[in-house]
Amino acid sequence: MTLFALATLLLAAPVQAACPAATTAGVEAQFQRFNAAWATQDPDMVTPLFTAEPVLLPTLSDTPRTTPAAVRDYFIGFLRSRPVGRIDTSTVEIDCQTASRVGTWTVTLTDPATGASRDVHARYSFIYRFEDGEWKIDHLHSSVAPEGH
Repeated sequence: MTLFALATLLLAAPVQAACPAATTAGVEAQFQRFNAAWATQDPDMVTPLFTAEPVLLPTLSDTPRTTPAAVRDYFIGFLRSRPVGRIDTSTVEIDCQTASRVGTWTVTLTDPATGASRDVHARYSFIYRFEDGEWKIDHLHSSVAPEGH
């Protein structure tokens, strides 16, 4: 193979971006960051944790949220119940540009009018994608556990 042919082949080959470092502990840190943003009760603290093209399939709404504005809109109402999440079970998978965490969680909600709290047992899936130099939530699905615990 000539030097010219080799150079042409190398230039035509797709450039592979280096994989960002991801660990199970890092995925756990992302959940802690999310839970801390919930604690602020400020949708403008939660929304930036999502990618530019998110998919949010929330526990307490039938409406898929697929834009940052729609994600923010959901959290305006949801954060009034001062949610606190606790992971009950978790399976983590890590790829080059994505990481996923799926399992079950308990979300404690507090009624803003009465102060009464209740636990919602649910299934979840978080899919994170590396975007703009940081890990963000690309997809979040949460649904009430059918057994009702």
